[in-house]
Parts: sequence; C-alpha cells; structure tokens
Amino acid sequence: MLDIDIQNTLFQLSSSIGHDVSDIKPIAESGSTRRYYRIITPEKTLIGTYNANIEENEAFFYLTSHFGQMGLPVPKLLAINAGRDCYLQSDHGDLTLFHRVQQTLSVGHYDDATIALFKQVLEQLVRFQTEGHHGLDYNKVYPVPCFDTAAIMDDLDYFKYYFVKPHAEIVFNEQRFKTECNRLAAFIGQAPNGFFMYRDFQSRNIMIDHDKPYFIDYQGGRKGPLQYDVVSLLYQVKAQMPQSLRDELVEHYKKTLSQRLDLRELDFDRYYPYFVYLRLLQVLGAYGFRGLIQKKSHFIESIPYALKELKAWNETHPLDGYPELQHVIHQVVTQLNQYFSPLNSHLSPLTVTVNSFSFKKGYPNDFSGNGGGFVFDCRALPNPGREPQFKTKTGRDWEVAEYLNEKPQTHQFLEHVKGIVGQSIDNYLERHFSNLMVSFGCTGGQHRSVFFAQSIADWIRASYPNVIVKLNHIEQKIHE
Repeated sequence: MLDIDIQNTLFQLSSSIGHDVSDIKPIAESGSTRRYYRIITPEKTLIGTYNANIEENEAFFYLTSHFGQMGLPVPKLLAINAGRDCYLQSDHGDLTLFHRVQQTLSVGHYDDATIALFKQVLEQLVRFQTEGHHGLDYNKVYPVPCFDTAAIMDDLDYFKYYFVKPHAEIVFNEQRFKTECNRLAAFIGQAPNGFFMYRDFQSRNIMIDHDKPYFIDYQGGRKGPLQYDVVSLLYQVKAQMPQSLRDELVEHYKKTLSQRLDLRELDFDRYYPYFVYLRLLQVLGAYGFRGLIQKKSHFIESIPYALKELKAWNETHPLDGYPELQHVIHQVVTQLNQYFSPLNSHLSPLTVTVNSFSFKKGYPNDFSGNGGGFVFDCRALPNPGREPQFKTKTGRDWEVAEYLNEKPQTHQFLEHVKGIVGQSIDNYLERHFSNLMVSFGCTGGQHRSVFFAQSIADWIRASYPNVIVKLNHIEQKIHE
C-alpha cells in the first residue's frame, strides 16, 4: 500500500473514533516491515500501524486484548480497519529502555535509576511469562504456537546459513555440525516450557512512559521456556551490559520468579548458559541476513558487538561435548578483526580494509556496509605460481616478494595503485568518512594478490599513521 493510502486510512480510522487529526508523521523504520506513524490530535497523540501480514496482525490483536485483560502494561488497541492491515493504539512516547541504556553508556556506567528500571522490567517479565500464560490460546499466535526443538533448529540454521556460510573462509564439517546442532537443540528443548515466551524481549521493545515500562512488539510470542527472554534482554549486544550487572539482574529475576514457582523444579541454571549461546547465534544470523545479505549498514555495524559477546561467553563457558560447533564458534569470533567496530571508532576517523582474494571464489564482502570499494586485478602481472619453487609459498614469503620486486611491472602497478588509493584517503580524511575498502585479486589468492595487499597495507600504515588499517588475506585465512 502506498504511503498516502496508509495515511488516508489512518486519518479515517482516527476520525471514526472521534479524533480531529491535525497531522500524521512517519516514525523511523524498525527492523520489521511494519510501518509506524504518529497521529497528532488536539487531545492526544496516537500510534498508527500498517502491516500487510494479516496473520501477524491477528496475533497482535489477540495478545493485546489478552494481556490488557490481565492488567499487563501493553498499549491499548483503539481501532482496526476493515482490511485488518491498519490499526491504532495508544502512544507511550519515544523513550525506550534502549535510549536510557545509551544515556548510561555515554557517561561510562549503568546508573542506579537505569538498573532499577531493568529490575522493574524483569518483574513484569515474570508476570508476562506466568500470568500472561494462563488462559492464552496458543493456536492464535504467530507464526508457531510453541518454541520447540524445530524452532531451536531454525535459529541454529539461521546462524549457519546467514552468518557462517557468507564467510567462505570458515571451514567446518557440515554433517558433524548438523549432528551437534540437533543434539544441542534436543537438550535445550528439554527445558520446562509451559510459559509465555515473548521471543523478542529486548530494550528497544520496552517504552518508558513516566518512569514506567510498557511493552510492544510481542506479536511473535508463543509458548516456551523462561530463560530465552531473560537472555534476550540481558545479552542485547549493543547494550554492553557488564557481566557483574547481568549476574545481579538474573538473581533478581530468579528471586521474583521464586515467589510464584519452585526454582528447583525448573532447573533454570542448568539450561541457562545454552540459551545464551542460542540467542547470540540467532542474533548473528539475523545480523547476517539483514546486514550481509540485505546490505543494511545498521545491522552490519552491530556484528562486532555480537562477536565480542560470543567470544567472551565462549571463553568462560566453552561448549564441551560439541567439538565441531566449538570449532565453528572459534573461527567465527576471529572474524571480529574484519569488521569496522564502533567500539574503536574514537581511534581514527578512517578505517581502510585491505583484502587479498581469489577471483575464482568471488569478491570480498564489505563489512562496513558501504557496498564495496576499489578492486585491483593482479592477473596481468608476472605469476610466481607458475614457478615450481613457489608452489607452496605465498606473497608473504620473502622469496616470492623478491621475485616480484625484480619485475618492472610490479613497481609500475604499485605506483598507480598508490596514486589512486592515496587520493581517496586524503579526500576521505578531509570529509571525515569512516571506511574505505581496497582489494587485490588474482587467480588463486596466494601469490600476487597477497603480495600487493601486504605492500599497500604497509604503505598506508607508514604514510598515514592516523588511519586504522585492517588486512585480510582471505584465502590464507590471515587477518591483521
């Protein structure tokens, strides 16, 4: 539906319930395909939503009614159009819990007021999981009624296909990986699951209205275990929550839960570490799909945060008994060096990523979200790979470097590259751009491309000491 048609529908809906609309303003898009609008009237503001997925809308309508009857803090559903693709709900402002987190990060620590808000949120989560579960008809939720082993495997497959597979340099035995994922899913699936599972319980979906939390985007909820939502909130990767605070908040959650349920019967702690893995892997799959596949820079920028959390968790809770999965995770966290990380953006206004690659394997991914950069073809230059003595060597070995340095074509090529790349670096620094990618390809990604990538990376480091240089020899699986 066109934007003008949506706004006309929302205008008519608002008028039908007695509101004189003075303006309708689009709200910034989220990660979903839903479109949101703030509707301005003399009395109040409303939130208008358009979503072409009618089944998802029906789940939201049902859950909103159900939770409202339970007295849970969710928006009020005010009107729905005949086509069931546009609806109005009460407006709880623009301040999310994530905005509060960003404010705390700007001063370097979580303040007492924000910690108190998280405790309030966890107390309400217990209500959603227990009170919200009672009388809920899971046949009316979307897209599945229960978070079972099949749903867990979907999350693990999401990670495999949208994050592991796009990184061609990650090597693993796919059959062993699948077997271990099936075994992990079966184990996690044994966790008690007779509760409402919010599914996307994170700080962007929690509005703070007059210091009270209100909850949105629960339309993907289903019957499931307790741990998943707790982990989703506390391990939201861009929130950068200290582990000590997570531990404190988990204890607060369990204390609140123990007033309603017997924790010994729930075996909460036994399954909890594996839910942290599951959520982090699922998040990387989502970032891979939205970022690496759909090329949305916001999601690519989030990848370093998720990798950092996965690395830290794996160091303290290694996946004993799952050697192939552990092997994959070990390779995944080494990808951190490939990505421009906002965590280190204060060090330089510009990061230059230099790659060597094989044309037979395809072009390198641009992990900055800018869509690519310079690609230089080294295949017209003398090929050390044709010389028997260099078959097992790479462009990093002195013998290959000596061979290439003896060729006049090498120096002509290097000077041309320096002129082109140097012009861009100068311009990017002047304009405060954050990323530039320079890639060198040859037939196998072993000799010429490696030599020239190494040479240009060394030249940039020497000529521009204030620039961050990341060097990736993709076929050699070397990242500097």
